[in-house]
Amino acid sequence: MLQIIYHGHSTVQIAAGGKSLIVDPFLSGNQLAAVKAEDIKTDAILLTHAHADHILDTELIAKANDIPVIANPELAAFFSWKGVKTVGMNIGGTYDLGFATAKMVQAFHSSGIVVEESKSILYGGMPAGYIIKTGGLTILHPGDTGLFSDMKLIGERSSIDIAFVPIGDHFTMGPEDALQAAEWYNAKLVVPIHYNTFPPIKQDAAAFVRKLEAKGIKGKVLAPGDTLIL
Repeated sequence: MLQIIYHGHSTVQIAAGGKSLIVDPFLSGNQLAAVKAEDIKTDAILLTHAHADHILDTELIAKANDIPVIANPELAAFFSWKGVKTVGMNIGGTYDLGFATAKMVQAFHSSGIVVEESKSILYGGMPAGYIIKTGGLTILHPGDTGLFSDMKLIGERSSIDIAFVPIGDHFTMGPEDALQAAEWYNAKLVVPIHYNTFPPIKQDAAAFVRKLEAKGIKGKVLAPGDTLIL
């Protein structure tokens, strides 16, 4: 049995065989989150890029659970300096967690850590997404991204069961581009993410799903705290 918990924004937890991983933990800064970062129990953290709304609770969760953080080399180095276990990898590579594999794939976005105190920005490495295989299913978390044509290649090379697709616009794809991405990914189920957390990314996820279904693509809206059992 596979369980997928949507914690809001881009935070997705995937559990299989008594183990789980969480992607882009952002809970303490998200008023819509249904769980506190302190309550998360998991076995690994995957990070797509370095923006605060994707890494905010990484250190807390990693140390509380004594687990590794998988990320690009620059972001892995940053968290290793904080005393966190890390695994640095890069686009095209695959890491075996034992209960799941995670292949890092391309995303088009920016990636950096804003340090308010010194008015400086730390380079956060290349942004990415992950193709996660566990429990007999293939799950795509594309990270924050705009539309790019190699999404079609990702869909052609991987039989994707579930794709989490950002729809918020402003910082990522908006609904129109996300519809095209969903067609290219050719996933059996598409779940919209990265919307409504902040005013600039306010979207109607139900309307997006209706447009998916008009194209013959199955979609589902998950509220923060909702669980898919597969």
